Amino acid sequence: MSKTPEVRPPVVTPGRVIIALCLVAPFVAMLWVGSYAKVDPTFIGIPFFYWYQMLWVLISTALTMVAYQLWQRDQRARKAAARHEEVAK
Repeated sequence: MSKTPEVRPPVVTPGRVIIALCLVAPFVAMLWVGSYAKVDPTFIGIPFFYWYQMLWVLISTALTMVAYQLWQRDQRARKAAARHEEVAK
């Protein structure tokens, strides 16, 4: 009796790469201090240094929401594939 190897979906998928980029982007933006360590341009009297960081709070929230939605879709697809595989056996 020959056993066929179990076929599993790849661990690194394009969706997971996008999730990782969404989660890493805010860290990179905030750790690269030289890119925003300046006063000008000001926005309603607030120096660039401060409003740039506050803008990233909103951007980080949006990127985290996108990553979460993509993760949920990925998990649903994996569960559906696993159920389909069980039925096929």
